[in-house]
Amino acid sequence: MGYSGWSSDAYTNLSRSYVGKSADDIFSSSAVSDMLPKGVDVREARDSDEHPNSLAVMVFLDVTGSMGHIPEAIVKNKLGALMNTIIDNGVPDPQILFGAIGDHHCDRTPLQIGQFESGTEELDKWLTSMYLEGGGGGQNMESYLQAWLIAGRHTSIDCFEKRNEKGFLITIGDEKNWGEMDAHALKEIMGYAQGDTVTDEQLLEEAQRLYNVYHIHINETGYRNDAEVIGYWKEKLGERLIILDDYNALCETISTLIAVQHGVDMADVTSTFDAGIAGTVTTALATVVTGTIVTGDDEGVAEL
Repeated sequence: MGYSGWSSDAYTNLSRSYVGKSADDIFSSSAVSDMLPKGVDVREARDSDEHPNSLAVMVFLDVTGSMGHIPEAIVKNKLGALMNTIIDNGVPDPQILFGAIGDHHCDRTPLQIGQFESGTEELDKWLTSMYLEGGGGGQNMESYLQAWLIAGRHTSIDCFEKRNEKGFLITIGDEKNWGEMDAHALKEIMGYAQGDTVTDEQLLEEAQRLYNVYHIHINETGYRNDAEVIGYWKEKLGERLIILDDYNALCETISTLIAVQHGVDMADVTSTFDAGIAGTVTTALATVVTGTIVTGDDEGVAEL
């Protein structure tokens, strides 16, 4: 996938078509989604004549009750900021896979996955195909580890296989992670014929072999500055935890992160944003380490 091209003009026209529409008008209204993962083999991010240096980027959005407004904001207003900022800062061939995360203990659709895409209409298609279930289990945990499962076991990406360059895997939410998925959940969600319980640690390690793995904690809900939730992510990811105080800066934060990890000065990236967004992004990325995890060998440390 990912052979078509991004067009800012096409996105502007698409975003205008969503003016005045509600999330119910825009997103899938059925729990039977094209993005259900049962029986999935691999999602591929491949080089092509149009995109000879593809970079795989996976973005998994929490679509439970507290987070379901974020996909709507991206579709209506922010997809352009994501793609344009990445491309304009020296990463010409991003291929983005959008996915959705819920709670595998109680939601009907706890995992949804799109395809790696570069084109405007294709990216919009997968975003709007998401079913915003709005569930969640009422604890302080969601099933972000499912994104790690897909990344580590069900993707094949040329940036890593051809150039030893890791892709980017970014989960977004406001809670901590379930610690494991048992064989029953893997069978029901993924269609595995058999399997053992897998832990968050195991799946994270598998994902990190291929991807620079981050989590963005949306620090605006009932779990704002929550020591238990933030402590979990700091333990698992260290400086790869990003705490974001305004979800409106989410796409700028993701695109700036990718640009900076490819050697662009953060001030140069954020100079194109309005002052409020620039300040939020700079604060969110202040403690992220660059130069350590772009390539497969993970060598060289430098601070932002």
